[in-house]
Amino acid sequence: MRKAAYFCIVITTALFALIYGQSLMVPFITALLLWFLTYEIRKSLDKLAFFNRYLPNWLKNVAVFALMVFALSGIIDILATNISSLIASSSKYEANLQQTLESIKQTFNINFEESINELASNLDISAMLSNLVNSLSGFLGNMMMVLIYALFVFLEESSIKEKVSKAFQSQAQHDQFMQTITKIESSLFDYLRLKTLVSLMTGGLSYVVLMLVGLDSPMFWAFLIFLMNYIPTIGSLVATVFPALFSLVQFGTWTPFVLILLLVGVVQLIVGNIIEPRVMGKSLNVSPLVTIIALAVWGQIWGITGMILSVPITVMMIIILSQFQETKTLAILLTETGEIE
Repeated sequence: MRKAAYFCIVITTALFALIYGQSLMVPFITALLLWFLTYEIRKSLDKLAFFNRYLPNWLKNVAVFALMVFALSGIIDILATNISSLIASSSKYEANLQQTLESIKQTFNINFEESINELASNLDISAMLSNLVNSLSGFLGNMMMVLIYALFVFLEESSIKEKVSKAFQSQAQHDQFMQTITKIESSLFDYLRLKTLVSLMTGGLSYVVLMLVGLDSPMFWAFLIFLMNYIPTIGSLVATVFPALFSLVQFGTWTPFVLILLLVGVVQLIVGNIIEPRVMGKSLNVSPLVTIIALAVWGQIWGITGMILSVPITVMMIIILSQFQETKTLAILLTETGEIE
């Protein structure tokens, strides 16, 4: 009974910290993820003789980190340009949307003229896109905090191994801890590497489709598809619907809507159901039911960020829980195959 009470207290405290500490924890976790990616890229570059022999670790970190920041800045600049282009065309979109609503009324012979007029009068696409720009500005502010956190993590990296070696009383405990960290590192990097490859493929093919259809700012929508593809199960569906719905606003006709829904849907179907399972295999070993539950829970706690991080967090939980006899049963239940080794 006492253990159950302690368990409830720990879970309640953890949820309280996760929800109310979101503004602090999300940038810090993002910084750790950025450091982790930089660390893994540096390890890959160390396989090159010149990079490994002549460059010190601090210069490798600076080079890789600067490259990632440069790439991130370029992506943000492209997104800002695309959103500004959408805002410039907002008046045309509002007229096309009203035309589409009228078309729906005539096609289905449903008299909802009051609803159409109310929606058209209250709809301000320019304001909606401006809010999107403000959100992007907020994202930039968070990224500055992320970069500051990441900088201090890089500065701390050189002393982490020494601290870890002194933190354990026995060599066996130290070895078990390092083995757990190695498993987490390997699983996360494999997932991020393969998922990024699949998402780039999905975003690239979708960009070609959207450009051929003539959708405004196809790079923005392709990036949205790329990003949403990290969200398991529902991400690909939402990423397909968004540009399709926007085509109704842009063109005011149903043909582009059907084309985008069909062609991008085919891309998602082929990549998500044929290519991704072959690329990813059973490396994650997470139960599909657990994936859906984790998606709902972390989405409720941290929103879109939680949805994107739900799978990596679940993988880490399985690895950590499997290291202790008391929680090994729970780790087995969270897996897909029942195997934790």
